[in-house]
Amino acid sequence: MTAFRAARAAALLAGLTMVNVAAARAEPVHGLAMHGAPALPASFTHMPYANPGAPKGGRLVFGLLGTFDSLNPLIIKGIAVQQVRGYVIESLMARGLDEPFTLYGLVAEKVETDDARSHVTFFLNPAARFSDGKPVTAADVLFSWRLLRDKGRPNHRLYYAKVTKAEALDPHTVRFDFADANDRELPLILGLMPVLPRHAVNAETFEDTTFAPPLGSGPYRVVSVNPGSSVTLARDPAYWGRDLPVNRGLWNLDEVRLDFFREANGHFEAFKRGLYDFRVEHEPLRWQTAYDFPAARDGSIVRETIATGLPRPAEFLVFNTRRAVFADPRVREALLLLFDFEWINRNYFFGLYARSGSFFPGSVLSAYGRPADAAERALLGPYPDAVRAGILDGSWRLSVSEGTGRDRAALTRALKLLSEAGYELAGGTLRARASHEPLAFEILVSTRDQERIALAFARDVKRAGIGVAVRVVDAVQFDQRRLAFDYDMIQNRWEQSLSPGNEQGFYWGSAAADQQGTRNYMGVRSTAVDGMIAALLEAREHDGFVAAVRALDRVLMSGFYVIPLYNVPAQWIARRRDVERPAVTALSGYLPETWWRRPAPAR
Repeated sequence: MTAFRAARAAALLAGLTMVNVAAARAEPVHGLAMHGAPALPASFTHMPYANPGAPKGGRLVFGLLGTFDSLNPLIIKGIAVQQVRGYVIESLMARGLDEPFTLYGLVAEKVETDDARSHVTFFLNPAARFSDGKPVTAADVLFSWRLLRDKGRPNHRLYYAKVTKAEALDPHTVRFDFADANDRELPLILGLMPVLPRHAVNAETFEDTTFAPPLGSGPYRVVSVNPGSSVTLARDPAYWGRDLPVNRGLWNLDEVRLDFFREANGHFEAFKRGLYDFRVEHEPLRWQTAYDFPAARDGSIVRETIATGLPRPAEFLVFNTRRAVFADPRVREALLLLFDFEWINRNYFFGLYARSGSFFPGSVLSAYGRPADAAERALLGPYPDAVRAGILDGSWRLSVSEGTGRDRAALTRALKLLSEAGYELAGGTLRARASHEPLAFEILVSTRDQERIALAFARDVKRAGIGVAVRVVDAVQFDQRRLAFDYDMIQNRWEQSLSPGNEQGFYWGSAAADQQGTRNYMGVRSTAVDGMIAALLEAREHDGFVAAVRALDRVLMSGFYVIPLYNVPAQWIARRRDVERPAVTALSGYLPETWWRRPAPAR
């Protein structure tokens, strides 16, 4: 994170800790934050990351890898065009993308909830209209809630089922009650509910895939569909919400076309030929070496590295601690020491990746390299042995190797830990002293990239006498075995937001350790982890929330449940020169909905 962005994030978080009397739920308010008060006042005129003077007009072409067989992104069936959500179908409220988790008025111009967040009331904007001109009413909101609760995606079914009572107080006011749900996120989750037109949606066929253009209240309409290949969206000139503060400077293009490409190389070649306007690059080899084509050389293509304030997407090698071979944390720590990130980063990734011990890397939520404050220490007090001293005081760091693949210092430290765990090296093989069983395990992989990292790691640990088998399986078998926890070690990514919540129990909670289908892939069973998850869910103000997440991060790091592989320190974006964006970037990174096309010079 740049110094400017760090300062901006710090100022934002400080503002979020202020108590707003209006937001104490005595009356309807313009916005709702997960912790503290919204950063923007009721009088705000536009989002800080939008250019309210951006010119309108022109066309933007997305190039998307994959295909689609449905225009409905709200159901389980099919592969949907995800951009329909947002461009065509709106939510009750809009997320402020410069804040961890704050909503501002959209279809619902105001919101009210109590301090316990046992209910929420949305006050609809009387001007809200679907694109056919019919008004958005409380009846449409209730219809959408029931339909998605019963037939929507799993996350909708899970959260909307927590509502114990829903009622229209008048044609433009709807209230949801969830007594005893004990979930402070629910008012915001309901605020993100997509609003569907009761008069234009057939509930009986809602779960079927379809190419029929959906009717929404958003800024665009679907005007043409080439199944599996492209979708064209046209800006609605009569869009009811174009002058709302949350929308000023957004939705600037008259037309947005989504073109789909089946294969990665063809996808990139199409960009080189100018067939679409921007791409997000994920492959460091391509980013480093493949952008030497005419349009890039003559400046027609602009390449940017955009830093964000979000936790960086990070990859990990995951120990399955349900297996006896990884039951001892000293064994896990020794294997962490033997992983030669510097060699892999230089030889495979051109040194473009970074590495952190945190589960929230690169963000204000990370505890890595940061001493615990008094609030964290108070939370961790009941669990005196849960956090290693160096992780508590911020002095612990991941080891940095020589980058040779043969680091003797790391090997010496690892063998010492393994000896303490009851292993000894004899005849080139590391064996348990008690049973003489060799220390060996299998890494399950499903992609070429995973395989080459696993093979490099197998080479590293062989120097310690440890045997590693790398098993390559197809994606279906990999998912089946991962869901059933049928592996010794796998590679996995957990993507985190700045507002982690209920999903943390799904990732690390003791109750999820033996529940197949959860994402507690390492099998964590820790009362300290459970306690920190409870603390972050109960936090009312942002300072207390940050303390709880950092304390959770420290407990997880101290358990050595994973080997951090790498994280991408920034977003890599390439775009046509005449596609412009605001000077200020959102905390969440690039946002095509804020971009515009530079008008052609007048002749």
